[in-house]
Amino acid sequence: MATIALDATYSVDPQLTGIGVYSRRLIETLLSLETPHRFLICYRLSRLGRRQHFLHWGSVPGARARFSVRVFQEPITFWLPWQAQLFHSLAQRPPAFHFRREVVTVFDIFPITGENYSTADFRKKFSALLLQAVGRATRVITASHATESLLISHAQVPPEKIRVIPLGVDPPAVIFSPEERLRERARILGGEGEMVLSVGVLQTRKNTLNMLKALKTLPPKYQLVLSGGDGYGSEAIHEFIRTESLGDRVKLLGYIDDAQLARLYQAASVFLFPSLEEGFGIPVLEAMAAGAPVVTSNVSSMPEVAGEAALYVNPHNPADIAQKVVQAVEDSALRAALVQMGLTRASKFTWRRTAEATLAVYDEVLKL
Repeated sequence: MATIALDATYSVDPQLTGIGVYSRRLIETLLSLETPHRFLICYRLSRLGRRQHFLHWGSVPGARARFSVRVFQEPITFWLPWQAQLFHSLAQRPPAFHFRREVVTVFDIFPITGENYSTADFRKKFSALLLQAVGRATRVITASHATESLLISHAQVPPEKIRVIPLGVDPPAVIFSPEERLRERARILGGEGEMVLSVGVLQTRKNTLNMLKALKTLPPKYQLVLSGGDGYGSEAIHEFIRTESLGDRVKLLGYIDDAQLARLYQAASVFLFPSLEEGFGIPVLEAMAAGAPVVTSNVSSMPEVAGEAALYVNPHNPADIAQKVVQAVEDSALRAALVQMGLTRASKFTWRRTAEATLAVYDEVLKL
């Protein structure tokens, strides 16, 4: 038996990113597994007050004996490394204190690989943190072989240090009937039409501009619904919508909660995700689990995640994007096949599988 500390800082953010979803679901699932280990759920002071909205383990037998909360703040909690045999950083950055054994999860390394995906200051800061984290870690967990390859080639991480553990996906709590999907689509669009949905921050890396260029060539019945806040490069996206007079065909929803997102996925005619670089791409699986046909990029981690259950596009080619969107919507046999294959594909990715594989990494490291 060992004591393992996990950085739960991002699990309590009011608007969860991919890192936040991973942190929350991994910790929640660890709670349900049989293991002799004890866990310290660590929060930075700035987020400690939000923890009451997450991880209520009082109803789980034996959980209070195995899980406890710690503050994780330099220099206040300098004694924490003496309380844990292993620390798992869930946010691809090193802990403030040095632990005897460290594990880090890395989702992507775009601050290193992509000069056009963020500001120079962001790249400098987070590249340094990332390199420090993987250098200190005994094992590096990543969600895809695509990111594994980038870690080896761009961050000089030895292959033997890396363990690939795919993420999970939760199916919708409520499944709509075909009629309910159509009604919800009409409500969102304000009438009849085809709803092209994309989920993610509006930014250069997500390739939002090429989605808009593709939309411009599609018939007017196609409308693009974008769920996500503004990110790096969003000014150009909003300017394109204005100058190309696409305002009546593009709905900008901003960040929405999980319940609303589940409704969106089920209302979509097609889910479009032509991202340029992703560490994993949870929205692809979320859309599949909700019964939406998926069109996504033929680069980065997307083929690895979607398998044969999606149509693939050259993300740099708006004409290809538009063509595949029409195929997914209007070829009824293809659409039905994509939906069924997507449901089957998504069912293979569970958070229990993620948590069990992560526990195996802990046991491996603790034996060293």
